[in-house]
Amino acid sequence: MSKTFTKAIFTCLLLCITAVVVHAQTVTISGAVTDKATKEPIPGVGITVKGTTIATATNMSGKYAFVVKQTGPFIIVISYVGYTSIEKEITGNIANLDFEIETAVVLGQEVVISASRTPERILESPVSVERMGPAVLKELSAPSFYDALNNMKGVEISTQSLTFKSVNTRGFNSNGNNRFNQYVDGMDNQAPGLNFAVGNIIGVSDLDLDNVELLPGASSALYGAGGINGTMLMTSKSPFDYPGASFSYKSGINHLNDNNTGNQQYNQLDVRLAKSWNNKFAIKGTFSFLQAKDWQADNYSNFDRVSRTFKPGDRASDPNYDGINVYGDEINANILTVSRQLQAGFQSQSPAGFAGMTALINAFPNYNLDQYVATITAPGSPFGGLAPAIPYLGIVKGVKNNTISNQDVSRTGYNEVNLVDYNTKSLKTSGSLHYRFTPTIEGIAQLNWGTGTSVYTGSDRYSLRNFSIGQYKLELKGQDFFVRGYTTQERSGDSYISSILGSFINEAYRPSQGPATNPTSGWYAQYALAYSTALLKGGSDAQAHAAARSVADQGRLMPGTPQFDAVKENIMNNTISSGKGAKFNDKTNLYHYEGMYNFSNALDNVVELQVGGSYRIYQLRSGGTIFDDLNDKIDINEYGAFAQIAKKMFADKFKLAVSGRYDKSSNFDGRFTPRVSGVYTVAPDNNIRVSFQTGYRNPTTQNQYIDLSVAGGVQRLIGGIPSMLNKYNLLTTNVPYTDVSYRAFLGSVAAGAPNPALLQKYNFDPRGVRPESVQAYEVGYKGLLGSRFLVDAYAYYNSYKDFITAVEVYQQNKDNTFSKFGAPVNATGKVTSYGGALGLDYLIGGYNLSGNVSYNKLGDLPADYINDFNTPEVRYNLGLGNKEIIKNFGFNVNYRWQDKFYWNSSFAAGNVPSFSTIDAQVNLKIPSVKSMLKLGGSNILNKYYFTSYGNPAVGALYYIGFTFNP
Repeated sequence: MSKTFTKAIFTCLLLCITAVVVHAQTVTISGAVTDKATKEPIPGVGITVKGTTIATATNMSGKYAFVVKQTGPFIIVISYVGYTSIEKEITGNIANLDFEIETAVVLGQEVVISASRTPERILESPVSVERMGPAVLKELSAPSFYDALNNMKGVEISTQSLTFKSVNTRGFNSNGNNRFNQYVDGMDNQAPGLNFAVGNIIGVSDLDLDNVELLPGASSALYGAGGINGTMLMTSKSPFDYPGASFSYKSGINHLNDNNTGNQQYNQLDVRLAKSWNNKFAIKGTFSFLQAKDWQADNYSNFDRVSRTFKPGDRASDPNYDGINVYGDEINANILTVSRQLQAGFQSQSPAGFAGMTALINAFPNYNLDQYVATITAPGSPFGGLAPAIPYLGIVKGVKNNTISNQDVSRTGYNEVNLVDYNTKSLKTSGSLHYRFTPTIEGIAQLNWGTGTSVYTGSDRYSLRNFSIGQYKLELKGQDFFVRGYTTQERSGDSYISSILGSFINEAYRPSQGPATNPTSGWYAQYALAYSTALLKGGSDAQAHAAARSVADQGRLMPGTPQFDAVKENIMNNTISSGKGAKFNDKTNLYHYEGMYNFSNALDNVVELQVGGSYRIYQLRSGGTIFDDLNDKIDINEYGAFAQIAKKMFADKFKLAVSGRYDKSSNFDGRFTPRVSGVYTVAPDNNIRVSFQTGYRNPTTQNQYIDLSVAGGVQRLIGGIPSMLNKYNLLTTNVPYTDVSYRAFLGSVAAGAPNPALLQKYNFDPRGVRPESVQAYEVGYKGLLGSRFLVDAYAYYNSYKDFITAVEVYQQNKDNTFSKFGAPVNATGKVTSYGGALGLDYLIGGYNLSGNVSYNKLGDLPADYINDFNTPEVRYNLGLGNKEIIKNFGFNVNYRWQDKFYWNSSFAAGNVPSFSTIDAQVNLKIPSVKSMLKLGGSNILNKYYFTSYGNPAVGALYYIGFTFNP
């Protein structure tokens, strides 16, 4: 550990001791806030001590109470979006300090916490931050707040299924995004075995969500490893601030004009119950259940997984067809190689028969099959002994005359719809107990648990069935500190890999390779014999391949039959590690402990100072179905600490903040990530911000320890740390070859002149895969022009070092076959990206007109980096809404467009066309019963689109919803 870091820790500890002995006079303030016109209480109103970070908010009854640790006089500010702010001087303790606030057109007054881990106005944030507050959440046009994240500036979502979506900012999007952190009430929302958030499976329900804050860009200096491209914080409603009962029911339809399914029903129920007693004890419980038919992936394009390019043809025209959303057809073999093996076996088992057949062919070189058979079976024929060997005639003659094509042939696969469970379900529940030891110190015990059935795209398409994650937290927090510990428990349930399922169904009715006692019973042997026989009958090559597949596929298990279902069920219920199943057995856990103290109040806000630390344990427990943990338990330990100091200067016009964090993981060296930011107030409510941030992420648990066969057994994914590379002798004993040179070698084989000299070795770094880091530079402006026009703009430049990418290599086996491996590696040079965004909000009358545009561009690339920027250069959003166009009636419309781009992932690669979509809703508020009726839809024009290649196309979802006590 560096001397500088040691000194910083010592200083922080000294300040902690100082803070304990400092006694500051406290002032207690309480009261209520109501709407001046309606006299109704307003929840969520911000009350802030001017010039400090001390803040609170009104509860569901419009009441507030908080303690200020400083002497009067000072000024408090009462602010709420859409209302005129009020300032009030406080000289001492005061109760029943009530305020009536008037409706006004005010923007940019929201208070955010995520940017600096301390409350501040969003206008004064030192970095870019996006926010959805309670007022916005009630008026969303999208079916859920998670879908509505797309409307935020610079945010994009990859949709793998109806309930599984990955959020991203600033490029390098992926199906499972491990460069973006997601927190729920302070808990890292990732599935620890996957290392990324599984959409909103265990997130907050819409009914219980208080606010969402999203930080585009690096945030490791405050939040630790991960979040190299962004961090999102979701905060649920406190039972103290939002007591009572609420429920929401939403019903709708999707799959309109979908030839795969026809119209399907969508239903969702949310319930929330909260109760508090004497502002000391409170309890909350939530329940959410969604049921629908999922979007179906039906991309049957012919994909070459070796060269990762498309090729013409379909199953009828290409013997080696490999459909993107077809599984089991990843397995292939060269028909010429199989024919030669069959001939060699025949010659070995029957030397006399082989000699006789060769003599027959030499004697009658131009005969077809019927003529040969007639000659063999003629009475007294000298070739009569060859009758049992007639099936080998085509093979022997074809190999001898070089008429068998040097063609790879794939097995007949099964469409995804026949293998994956599209009966989407999502059940989320949460509960919490709250106790206030003092008005500012609160203890919380909380659980979040979710389960469901969905589909996720990784290196394969994974059917997540009865997948569940539980999070359990204990926390003690105050106005200036928090200490929390939580665990995340991931359970794979009945989840399985679709390509392994498809391949094993094929193997169940006819193995690809027959046993040594009966080699001709294998699928490829049957294919080769039938193919060569068809050629000998005089058929064309295409006709021969069609005839051969028909013969080899005899007895094939057909979807919808009891035989198919029985075999499928058996494979789904056996684990991958058993060697006869496709099922995961993941029981990976995460344990996390952290704390933070804010010394700002103890230092009378002369400076803002925060320190914190964390400790984390990953327990990988997949039973050998994901990780290399069949015989050994794998634990990964991580710990870190951070400090941040900020100071206003130059008559409070400029605020400088400096922060840094040190982190260490079991398998990697420790690292320090600093951040420096400055905010300059050029005019009231107009600020320019500049920041330099660093971020990093450790290789994921899978990057380190995965050991998984995918693509129907064609490829094995392995971790990139030295122990995993050594397990397969890839570092020294049997160094593999590059994929480019392997393809060149295959070309020489296809030309009939194999040239092993074309094979070039790939040398892994002996250190293995290492953490990835980024240096991020940003400049931005956020300001109010008048009270009705808000402008937010930023530009950024990112430079990545040791960028984690992937490599595919081919290792030669003793029998001269090749095994394909995929492993994570670090790109040797720098990867750069840059871009910017502009957001505008304009209030005119009661209408809110908004729009934003984002630009993201990939810069420099190392030669060994596979481009997976996976982000459109340009995307924009337009919005128009009015909370009350007439009495109690409001609406909201959002239009989104994004440019075309090329998607590259370990599953598939291809062009994602540009698309546009419209979400809209109209709502009727019914104050007499505290309810809202909403009619809306996403993608209301029903223009099907997809966000990432190989994933399903998304159509319209229309719904009607009723919410009580929103």
